[in-house]
Amino acid sequence: MHNNKGTFWFVFMVVLMLALVAFPTSAGARHAWGKYHWARTANPFTIHVIDSMTTDWDPRLDLAMSDWSQSTVLDLTKETGQTDTSTRQNCAAVQGKVHSCNYTYGTTGWSGLAQIWLTTGNHIIQGTAKMNDTYAAGYPEVSKQHIICQEIGHDWGLDHQSETGADLNTCMDYADAFDNPSPNQGDYDQLLCIYDPAYKGVTLTRGPHRCRGTGHLDNFNSMTSNAQMPAGFANADVHAQENWGEKVEDNGKFAVFVRDFGGGYKIVTFVTWAN
Repeated sequence: MHNNKGTFWFVFMVVLMLALVAFPTSAGARHAWGKYHWARTANPFTIHVIDSMTTDWDPRLDLAMSDWSQSTVLDLTKETGQTDTSTRQNCAAVQGKVHSCNYTYGTTGWSGLAQIWLTTGNHIIQGTAKMNDTYAAGYPEVSKQHIICQEIGHDWGLDHQSETGADLNTCMDYADAFDNPSPNQGDYDQLLCIYDPAYKGVTLTRGPHRCRGTGHLDNFNSMTSNAQMPAGFANADVHAQENWGEKVEDNGKFAVFVRDFGGGYKIVTFVTWAN
């Protein structure tokens, strides 16, 4: 007697396996930070990074910017910023740019902090990256390079490449060693998936990393826009944890907070807890 039910399940499993081969899952591999991205009308686009770092951190910032500029969609230009203690402590956000600072921020619990200001459509309009010398001063050189590479990497819209604690040979992992000073090809691929329309719908696979392109161009450039922002948003005090907003993720190694100003305006804080 023919078993129609058995035939159905056999066909179903074959179809399912073929689908998994054709469209591999990106869970745990894709590392875009939400859908956050800089608006731009063409690629490659240029982000200005304001250097408010002490002389011992300057070469680390230079190397991190050089590494990230290897991307085919992203170019970085350094601007000389003020380096007095007040400027570095405040590390104020500047519209259309990323402000990078180091300071002895104290026993805050975090060694690195990246913050982005979002307008409607998840567009990044400004960002900051802070390195806490209270902890980092005692780290080996490779760990300091790992931290600065990762913090400014978050400001382009990148998440960690893995949430397992695995060492993936990239500054965008959070393995305990903190010993990867540079991005890897998976990070450059992820930037293509975020920003390059040519890869929209295409799955890029590099070792354990996979991402499916969602990139599109926008009708304005958030690096050069002089858009009016709500009062209290652009210059919001988000230095202390109590001002970061709602905690939406925390695994003990990193955490994400969102402060919602309404109307699509948000400040997102990515915390790397001290190792």
